[in-house]
Amino acid sequence: MAKGWISPSAASLTLRHLGDPWALLATAGGCGLVPWAPGTVGTVLAALVWWLLLADLAVLTRLAITLLAGAAAFGAIHLAVKRHALGDDPAIVLDEVIGCWLALVAAPKAWGPVLIGVVLFRAADIFKPWPVSWAERRAGALGILLDDIVAGAMTAIALCVGALVMSGAMML
Repeated sequence: MAKGWISPSAASLTLRHLGDPWALLATAGGCGLVPWAPGTVGTVLAALVWWLLLADLAVLTRLAITLLAGAAAFGAIHLAVKRHALGDDPAIVLDEVIGCWLALVAAPKAWGPVLIGVVLFRAADIFKPWPVSWAERRAGALGILLDDIVAGAMTAIALCVGALVMSGAMML
């Protein structure tokens, strides 16, 4: 178990739970139920949605949408966890969606930066460097979502610093 607050007997989401709208949202339309790497699948889905719907918007608009979606995600995850007696079920991937959108909030619509952002975000989410590991220890929906928000913010900062370094190197 990744989190100390998860009970070994915690329930898991299955296809039968997708009739519950909160479980459907928390699993990002059911994609969290794939049997292999559901967090990565959720992140790839998030990057595709970002590319199609958010990438052409102004950075502040992207941020506002991500923050509003994050608040809605917190509610959906909280209700799914409460209704189905869940811990941080791997099927819950809505947190990866929000974290990925945050990671890409200032990225240009270009394959290179987006791919780097997705890889950095997944690495931070999987390996849990501090402060991601600290955020993950929060209980309930807060802990489920907060570690991905921190991983996304760290990635966004890394992408911005990388862009500044690259633009400075281009001037030399």
